[in-house]
Amino acid sequence: MEDYILNEHNKEEFPPAHTAEHLLNQTMIRIFGCERSYNAHVERKKSKMSFYLDHKPSRQEEKEIERQMQQLIDDDLPVTFEFVTRDELPPEVNADRLPQDASDTIRLVRIGDYDVCPCIGRHVRSTAQIGRFEMLGTNWDEHEHSFRVRFKIVQ
Repeated sequence: MEDYILNEHNKEEFPPAHTAEHLLNQTMIRIFGCERSYNAHVERKKSKMSFYLDHKPSRQEEKEIERQMQQLIDDDLPVTFEFVTRDELPPEVNADRLPQDASDTIRLVRIGDYDVCPCIGRHVRSTAQIGRFEMLGTNWDEHEHSFRVRFKIVQ
């Protein structure tokens, strides 16, 4: 196996919540057509992620986020890694979101056929290891069109 030189990583993630972060990003993209979260604070006890949306989600849409998240966890999707150069990034990966000092070799994290994202953090091996996704609440900022999701992972 080749040794790849990646950026320093100064954070110790809780792998179940960090993997759920990837799933929630893609779920929000698919439901609302938005970008990945612009602000995320993902921790063992509780997490929050914020998204720019074109409208305040309805209660049904909030329930659908939670339903889809739990379905993805229950589907036991494999979490795999691959190493590519910047020139080999798949079209669905936005290179603009990479840090300016990102190495030429990028580690992609794939969750089944559902999501692919550059990431050097720690993850579970499959989504069933996440546990249960529990939405704790949401906030809508009408002025910013910002939607914050607060959640926890129950194992």
